[in-house]
Amino acid sequence: MSLFWRLFLLNTAVLIAGAALLLWGPATVSTPFFVTEALILAAGLAVMLLVNAVLLRVGLAPLQRLARAMTTIDPLRPGTRPAVTGNGEVADLIRTFNTMLDRLEAERATSSAVALSAQEAERHRIAQELHDEVGQTLTAVLLELKRVADHAPDAVATALRQVQETTRGSLDEIRRIARRLRPGVLEELGLVSALKSLTAEVPPHSGLTARCHVDTDLPDLTDAVELVVYRVAQECLTNAVRHAHATRLDLSLLRSPTGVELRIRDNGCGLGSAPEGAGIRGMRERALLIGAELTLGPSPGGGTEVRLHVPVATKASTHG
Repeated sequence: MSLFWRLFLLNTAVLIAGAALLLWGPATVSTPFFVTEALILAAGLAVMLLVNAVLLRVGLAPLQRLARAMTTIDPLRPGTRPAVTGNGEVADLIRTFNTMLDRLEAERATSSAVALSAQEAERHRIAQELHDEVGQTLTAVLLELKRVADHAPDAVATALRQVQETTRGSLDEIRRIARRLRPGVLEELGLVSALKSLTAEVPPHSGLTARCHVDTDLPDLTDAVELVVYRVAQECLTNAVRHAHATRLDLSLLRSPTGVELRIRDNGCGLGSAPEGAGIRGMRERALLIGAELTLGPSPGGGTEVRLHVPVATKASTHG
């Protein structure tokens, strides 16, 4: 039955009940009416309106729940669906909304995969250019400075060696940036070595001490899963240094009953009430690509805890 006919029949039933009470009840209306008659009619009208309001509230409750779901559903936290309740057009509307969410989430995952793939390709290209062009140019400058310093007077040679040290520091920084853009250790040595290298390369001036623990019985992960886990860990380290002002960070990659879990805890200032930034949204986007669940919250010892739960996915099952 459509929503129109349901509401129409409910109102009809209320009006028929009111008319029946007037026909067969003891109340009468005279002309001019008495005060008691007006009070009786007012009480009857109030009862009819109350009954009508209750019936409409019950009939429209599924639409109100759907409206609340529309305002609270987060595209970056998929899987939440309003329950299909009600009858007729109301239930059809909720089913249509759930179908629309399924389609939007699938399209978002596809577009995010394309965008992130293009982003990784761009990072790879920039890292290659930094290594091949800027790195080689600075290396040539270092060699030339050394040659000139070897034949220069002592005062000039001292100044040139200072320039050498500055140039060498810039070259090391460029190489570090290139490694962050393109995790070569991830491609060559795997995820475990990449995570250990990531925590070992925290700049000393940041004041952050990072420790890494990895279980020895981890399942085989696909290249896409390893890259997402690495990028999430990388973003957490960056946030701990730049925003959380943490002094200690513990990174763990653990085996769970249904897959693997990346757990990162720091003792920084925490998330607070600030809205999620581009970094956290990027982590959520990456988690969606591999069907992982990302949660952020306060750490037991203060600070922030990030958990990335990845379902088991072997290379054979993915490529098969």
